[in-house]
Amino acid sequence: MRFTQKKTSPAADKLISDVYEPGFSFATDGYTFVSKPGISEEVVKTISRLKEEPDWMLKLRLKAYKHFINSPMPTWGPDLSEIEFDKIHYYLKPTDKLVDSWDQVPDEVKETFERLKVPEAERAVLAGLKAQYDSEVVYGSLGSMLKEQGVVFLSMDEGLKQYPELVKEYFSKLVSFADNKFAALNTAVWSGGSFLYVPKGIEVKLPLQTYFRINSPNAGQFERTLIIVDEGAKVHYIEGCTAPNFSSHSLHAAVVEVFVKKGARCQYTTVQNWYKNVYNLVTKRSRVETEGEMIWTDFNMGSRVTMKYPGFVLAGKGAKGEMLSMALAGKGQHQDTGSKAIHLAPYTTSSIVSKSISKGGGVASYRGLIQVGPEAIESQNTVVCDALLLDDQSRSNTYPVERVYNSQVKLQHEATVSKVGEEQLFYLMSRGIDEVSARKMIVSGFVADLVRKLPLEYAVEMNRLIDMEMEGSVG
Repeated sequence: MRFTQKKTSPAADKLISDVYEPGFSFATDGYTFVSKPGISEEVVKTISRLKEEPDWMLKLRLKAYKHFINSPMPTWGPDLSEIEFDKIHYYLKPTDKLVDSWDQVPDEVKETFERLKVPEAERAVLAGLKAQYDSEVVYGSLGSMLKEQGVVFLSMDEGLKQYPELVKEYFSKLVSFADNKFAALNTAVWSGGSFLYVPKGIEVKLPLQTYFRINSPNAGQFERTLIIVDEGAKVHYIEGCTAPNFSSHSLHAAVVEVFVKKGARCQYTTVQNWYKNVYNLVTKRSRVETEGEMIWTDFNMGSRVTMKYPGFVLAGKGAKGEMLSMALAGKGQHQDTGSKAIHLAPYTTSSIVSKSISKGGGVASYRGLIQVGPEAIESQNTVVCDALLLDDQSRSNTYPVERVYNSQVKLQHEATVSKVGEEQLFYLMSRGIDEVSARKMIVSGFVADLVRKLPLEYAVEMNRLIDMEMEGSVG
């Protein structure tokens, strides 16, 4: 297996380093398999055949493909007209096998993750790690103690092979292929992602992480993640995302399903830093049983367009859901994010805190749905949307929807839009702080309560990424 690193001029290298650190890439001529551009029934069959899947999965893929072909493009959100489905590679397999040692990872793949500091994070703060490169997970690890306790942390492909009945019981039960056009696309061509099962009463004290890397031009990444947290168990799962700075567009259309059983707790954190050519169109949903708790922590930076609304179905009495979201939109970007809270059972509570920062003409939108069913008496929901505009060209939108089917509920919604004030800047600059640093301090304070929800090492990295995004925001 041989890769060739793409050459750039010194000026381009400096641009990549200064503006977008993960912007490097490697050629794909050494890949095990690269599908021809475009999607067809034959491409779907080929993916399933290469993965040696059971018949039920192939049938599901083909149904989803037909639904994708027959579904119109959504027109209610950001502009998606530039997505060229016939130019996308839907399956790129960089290596023949998944390994559990960094020494066995192909050199250029290993260099990619080392430059992204993924092994360093694994050694410092993680109980287990999966690393996905284009369409396949190429590396996986899990602490020996967790294995002994019965924790299962595999790629989705491994999970299907080793636990076919368990996967069949839960796969596509929360997010059907009929949910939306891009959920159908994912179900048709999915590859990679994580399968996580935490047994009853087990607390995974350190985070588990999967790192997703798009390496190739005109690539599609369609990972599928399924998490089952059994009764009384606890886990924190983190995903990170980057892509090179190609001029052509890439497509990331993932699906995540999380099942939180009675008295269990799951925190799912996303730290997204896609390059600004990626269309990031993701469906994430959880089902929370009695006294269970689900926390989505979502940091959205980079991408040309993001459409993502992690949700929870509060199905058991006393279930809790919390969403903490931060989006940063710069020039040419539209971050369309939010959450969906569906209350089905009594005494359920949900909280959504959404913060957005817009600069350079960027657009940030909050889009949310709160639905309280007739049996969800004595339920509560709070939504807080705070937007910070750094200039007169940027924009913030809010699209809340509330559907309430009983009178014994409490709902609160508040939204604020503010600009970086001249008085704030004057106060800080009068104490010897330059304008760029002053703006960074204001932005850091704006998102501080969300960043504090991250483990320390990730909070430091998140603040660093925000600082990098703020460079050049003056003038």
